[in-house]
Amino acid sequence: MHEYDEPPTKYAWIVYTIAAGVAGLLAGYVIAAQGGRGPVTTAIPTAPVAAATPVVDDSELRAYRDILTRDPKNLTAAVKAGNLLYDAQRYPEAISFYQQAFALNPRDINVSTDLGTALWYAGRPDEALAQYEKSLAIEPAHAQTLFNVGIVRADGKHDYPGAIAAWDNLLKSNPTYPDVAKVRSLMAEARGKS
Repeated sequence: MHEYDEPPTKYAWIVYTIAAGVAGLLAGYVIAAQGGRGPVTTAIPTAPVAAATPVVDDSELRAYRDILTRDPKNLTAAVKAGNLLYDAQRYPEAISFYQQAFALNPRDINVSTDLGTALWYAGRPDEALAQYEKSLAIEPAHAQTLFNVGIVRADGKHDYPGAIAAWDNLLKSNPTYPDVAKVRSLMAEARGKS
């Protein structure tokens, strides 16, 4: 999900190394607990996740903002600021940074999909779907975007046929999708509601 690695401060690499180690341990635990399912970085959970809201390192966020004040075309700083706020579940704030990053690089499927997901979490399903359409224009078979389209159509718009179509497209274009059983279950649930 986050592929930009230019640290904003002199000692940020220490923080990143520790965070990466902790994230790796957590990911290993989650994968083992879910029976080997791989990480899904931009998919919308189908049920609320009960977890403590991560805290944003204000000095790190301030550093990204300072970089963007001096250089508004700094793609790395825009993406990292968006990712920082997204990971802290501060979606309305993440949106503006993702919009800035997407304007700088309108071919970045990950930024586009993260922007759509942030819009969804901010309670803006129509805008989320519009952004996902931009993602699918970049990569029509992008698995996480198709998964997310189904979630927003089903849960946000109660458009069950549209959700089923998105998930069907996901399974047809990504036959090795790691969570195929979950997608089929969601499709069956949507069929029951339509």
